[in-house]
Amino acid sequence: MTGHTGAVRCVTFSPDGQLVASTGDDATVRFWSPVAGRPLGKPLTGHHGPVTGVSFAPNGGLLSTTGTDRTLRLWPHPAI
Repeated sequence: MTGHTGAVRCVTFSPDGQLVASTGDDATVRFWSPVAGRPLGKPLTGHHGPVTGVSFAPNGGLLSTTGTDRTLRLWPHPAI
């Protein structure tokens, strides 16, 4: 799977297994189809530097990310 323009830092599956989220040095969070291996939707932007961590809430409703900008961001589950 290609899409990040720098190193990939973290990857996780959504609780239902239907989505993969990845973070990278390009300051984005990207979404993927685990079956097709293709990118889905638009990347999330907002961090000012590499995004180092990503996790879905157990119910899948929220996504949390951390970055080298020393912030934690909460995002609604992407409607892809």
